[in-house]
Amino acid sequence: MRVRATIAYDGTRYHGFQRQSAEREPTIQGEVERALEKLTGQALTVLGAGRTDAGVHASGQVIAFDAPWSHPVADLQRALNAVLPDAIVVLEALESPADFHPRYQARSREYRYTLYNAPLRHPLHRLYALHVSEPLDVERMHAAARRLIGEHDFAAFGQATTGESTVRRMVRAEVGQAAPWMTIDLEANGFLYRMVRSIVGALIAVGRGKLTVERFAEILESRDRAQAEATVAPHGLCLMRVNY
Repeated sequence: MRVRATIAYDGTRYHGFQRQSAEREPTIQGEVERALEKLTGQALTVLGAGRTDAGVHASGQVIAFDAPWSHPVADLQRALNAVLPDAIVVLEALESPADFHPRYQARSREYRYTLYNAPLRHPLHRLYALHVSEPLDVERMHAAARRLIGEHDFAAFGQATTGESTVRRMVRAEVGQAAPWMTIDLEANGFLYRMVRSIVGALIAVGRGKLTVERFAEILESRDRAQAEATVAPHGLCLMRVNY
């Protein structure tokens, strides 16, 4: 049967979601496939909704695989969680139509980037939030983020694989604050390579007063990758949800 599962993971020690050709570094896909092989005795391929980068986390990644499993799917979920590393958990597992594909059938994906905005860094938050010591203007950042909504060519903020369009449709872009925390939530029909982290870098520059809201919009419209601010570190980024 084809199984659709929602998984969460701490990506700190993983080289992204996608299995590498010569798995020199551990990946999320590789770990799930190894767990499935332990349970079924067969080498199975896991499909994912998003190819999160090294160090990026997820609370709502969706995967699918065909499993030679004759027991209830809830038993497979329990068995997987018993053999998976502690950094990965299957939150939900359901039997799905045979043609379900978590990537190609996704309507949108939601990402959150978390900032710890305080004068001093905090060692207990260092794996899941980017520390920014200077005060940030959340209102200006939110105003800039709103410029992202709609269909745009996001080439200034990311890269597509060869031959792919860089046009995406952003349906939600919000900056929230509950001091000392700040969150940047982006939802789109698709994301380019490092697009979220590049947008966050530019929004931080707006919050610091280094960029105006108008200049942020000009960078978006320029489609020039060289004009964007530096890409921020991956550890503050989490794939929150995939919508179908």
